Amino acid sequence: ENFSCTNPSYIVNYFNYLFKDKLQEEFYVLYLDNKKKYIDKLKLFVGSINLSIVHPREIFKNAYLLSASFIICIHNHPSGDPLPSKEDINLTKKINEIGNLHSIFLIDHLIIGKDCYYSFYENKNVINN
Repeated sequence: ENFSCTNPSYIVNYFNYLFKDKLQEEFYVLYLDNKKKYIDKLKLFVGSINLSIVHPREIFKNAYLLSASFIICIHNHPSGDPLPSKEDINLTKKINEIGNLHSIFLIDHLIIGKDCYYSFYENKNVINN
């Protein structure tokens, strides 16, 4: 798959099909090489209607295995409201901090709602690369 991983709305449009009509949260990570080219995507967690338990170690374990330099997290809010919860913000902070320590940088965390999305990068929330 060859597509640009630099534009949040493009990424959302490209991967929107993964979340269509899902009734529970699903959490994917896109892994990119040092030129920000797509390597792979992995579904790491499936949650309940409003809760997904995400462990950063799983995210970074796979980043090492894939030799990724950058990651983009994407998950859905089945409620349709893409605004991040307190847990989403805390998780993003944690992933960002761990990524900075390991030089595997978080480019964005996208939350998919109903016909809309929230980008931590675009909103300059937590992520400021």
